[in-house]
Amino acid sequence: MAFIGTLCLILVATMFAAHFCRRIGIPGVIGQLLVGVLLGKAVLNWIQPNVLVHEFSEIGVIVLMFLAGLESDLSLLKKYFRPGILVALLGILFPVVMGFVTGNVFHPTWNEAIFLGILLAATSVSISVEALKELNVLDTKEGSTILGASVVDDILIVLVMSLSLAFLAPNVEQRLPFPILLLEQVVYFALIYLLVRFIAPYLMKLSQRLFTSGAVIIMSLVICLAMSYIADFVGLSSVIGAFFAGIAVSQTEVKQEVQLNTEALGYAVFIPVFFVSIGLEVNFDHFMDQLVYILIFTLVAVLSKLLGGFIGARAAGFSQNSSLMVGAGMISRGEMALIILQLGYEAKLIDQTFYSPIVIVILLTTLVSPLILKYFTKKVYA
Repeated sequence: MAFIGTLCLILVATMFAAHFCRRIGIPGVIGQLLVGVLLGKAVLNWIQPNVLVHEFSEIGVIVLMFLAGLESDLSLLKKYFRPGILVALLGILFPVVMGFVTGNVFHPTWNEAIFLGILLAATSVSISVEALKELNVLDTKEGSTILGASVVDDILIVLVMSLSLAFLAPNVEQRLPFPILLLEQVVYFALIYLLVRFIAPYLMKLSQRLFTSGAVIIMSLVICLAMSYIADFVGLSSVIGAFFAGIAVSQTEVKQEVQLNTEALGYAVFIPVFFVSIGLEVNFDHFMDQLVYILIFTLVAVLSKLLGGFIGARAAGFSQNSSLMVGAGMISRGEMALIILQLGYEAKLIDQTFYSPIVIVILLTTLVSPLILKYFTKKVYA
């Protein structure tokens, strides 16, 4: 029963922390992370990252990625395909290269430096969306390009991270020879295509005919969990299965019903535990020694996305100020970077010494991104 008390404490603390953060204009996820820092070994040491916290956080990240897939608007990708692709590709290339070069200075192995480049390439557009809504420019060409690019960015980064684990993760035993494992993964991506086109629509229609309470939601979660399990079985990350399961369900007529109910379930229980679990691993033992590291990586994180998005938008024919606005909209790392950080940490791709500084870098980029976006938006729509 001790975990029940722990869960109660986490839920109450994250609820109020998210509320107060949003009241002062800070993303709620920042408050949830800070709860983990406060309750973990960095400050009070009331909660330890035990098995149940780990399992709940695993479900939390799967649900979070399922929701990310549900929210991916493929129609925007089609409408703004060219600028979205250019912004996404250059918005990935610049952070990967700059992150790798910077990481190579501080980290002893190439694997860690490559992982940091991949981590910096992540984009969480949810923070930018809130800022765009507030400024009433969500439906402009710049806002739509940011959203379209984020869809491409999410898909590519999830793919790159999932495939990279097989090459970068040290001391991970493969259950099968690599060529066979690769064949399994190719078959898995074929299964994703079938899921989007045929399987998910059929299963969701079937669930609508069942007399079971909540059948539609149960079926969507079965699809999500099954695809996550199979992805893990074939050597991919479980999050890639959840993400594409969300995309598959988003193409059906029950998308809104599934999204509303999954958000209620995820954000009520599992997702707060995931964010808190990240904060539990943070400590400030060598904070002053790592201050230069944090500042440099924060600067690289901001500039790499801003430059990549700017050049991509300029190549697509946008004006200078519009291109800066698009680049600013891609800066926020938020939950996407936290998910990738956690995956890399569990695969031992990042040393414990650098875990806390990277969390702080993600927090700082998430905090400054709306401010930078607002600044450049006012230059375009003053």
